[in-house]
Amino acid sequence: ADIPGVCGIVNGSVLPGFFGIEAGQSAVGDLFLWLVNHLVPEGYGATTGEKFAAMEKALSAQKPGASGLLALDWNNGNRTVLVDARLTGLLLGQTLHTEAHEIYRAYIEATAFGALTIIRRVEEHGVKIDEIINTGGLSIKNAALMQIYADVIGKPMKVSQSEQTCALGAAIFGAAAAGVDSIGALQARVTAVREKVYHPDPENAAVYQELYALYRTLHDAFGTREWSGNLHHVMKRLLEIRAGQG
Repeated sequence: ADIPGVCGIVNGSVLPGFFGIEAGQSAVGDLFLWLVNHLVPEGYGATTGEKFAAMEKALSAQKPGASGLLALDWNNGNRTVLVDARLTGLLLGQTLHTEAHEIYRAYIEATAFGALTIIRRVEEHGVKIDEIINTGGLSIKNAALMQIYADVIGKPMKVSQSEQTCALGAAIFGAAAAGVDSIGALQARVTAVREKVYHPDPENAAVYQELYALYRTLHDAFGTREWSGNLHHVMKRLLEIRAGQG
């Protein structure tokens, strides 16, 4: 059966006899790089790497909601679940005291909220997600991001041992095409997860549940035609959460 807003459901696309379900977000790393390239002052560092490192150190010392910010990560549209390239980004809650690392954290949280929205849509249609394994550079390089994802999504975040999972996957497909006896046995030999697992922090997760509810209000208000309601409470509630987390 189809899952609304999830466009890539193909029988046998990953393993014979199983449906591969593919969904995604239009920008994650690109969103963070745009922020650093255009909006982060040199007080954080002279190079892109220095700026990222300084911001990650600063945001790691913050509590969820302490900045009063909430973002929609739609700077490149929304792929899943709204499937609308004409949506744009939003950052709510800025003041004259807002700092660049707080905006960075708000964008990380927004991408985590977007991922949670996808996970919930898939699970609402009968596909239970028991395990999450993260791949790619961000999962290896950015511990603060991984902890935020664990806290937002409410599940342990595992990280692939391979730094080049796309190439590894292509090699597995090549072996399958060449007639390897057992794809499962091959996968067991060449794939693994790292020892470090990021577990949800219960206190942070509780705050993120409320922030996610506000995110969904913005998500539905700006992203769907059917939404009806008011946004008056969103700004004020962000301020209340900020006061409690300061």
